[in-house]
Amino acid sequence: MATKLNQIIAIEKGTKSRSFQELTEAHQALQKPAILSGISRTYRPKDEEGEQLPPESTRVQIKAEAIIRQTIETLTKLFDVTATKDWANCQARADVVVDGTTLLAQVPATYLLFLEKQLVDLHTFIKKLPILDASEFWNFDSSTDTWASEPLQTTRTKKVPRNHVKAEATEKHPAQVEVYYEDIVVGYWRTVKFSGALPASRINELLARVEKLQEAVKFAREEANNIEVTEEKVGDKVFNYLFS
Repeated sequence: MATKLNQIIAIEKGTKSRSFQELTEAHQALQKPAILSGISRTYRPKDEEGEQLPPESTRVQIKAEAIIRQTIETLTKLFDVTATKDWANCQARADVVVDGTTLLAQVPATYLLFLEKQLVDLHTFIKKLPILDASEFWNFDSSTDTWASEPLQTTRTKKVPRNHVKAEATEKHPAQVEVYYEDIVVGYWRTVKFSGALPASRINELLARVEKLQEAVKFAREEANNIEVTEEKVGDKVFNYLFS
């Protein structure tokens, strides 16, 4: 049964993890002189009347050559899986199709993976774009290259003192006058707000585009990774040269 590139990609991570773990264990084992060493001691008394003592021995627990063979086996799997993936990636290509139109033709699988990651960042960037205040009505003003609100007119007032006669003057008493202030309109403000933000509709349009492209890139990557691969066997050549 033919192997697909997506199957190789699926097992690559586990193969790397196991190889690293086994290589670390092998390295640590070889740093322990005690388990690399053995000894055999026998005792012979000076004469027949002398005390008899049992022999002593310590067995060699690991052998460097055995560790090398085990390491070669472990790394050969890793080298072969990675080579199979990288060789196949040279051939794995697919079109990025949006709304029935080919936007990018015969894109390598590795670049599709790059595109996928970049589009995640672009989606975040677009979502955080500033939005025009929905409480205002906005029109694009080409003279300032910004959005402008509808003109709003407000009044400017000034307090003017007025006299209120509470009691008219008499022969015996002066008039009782109270001073108060009245707000009088003295002018008009015409206010137009400007903004460099974007309408919500524009941001939603951009989000829809990037999401559509994200979907197209994912489809293309799946298609590219669905090609059949030839299992590469490079590990034997490398390790036969290194350890033969």
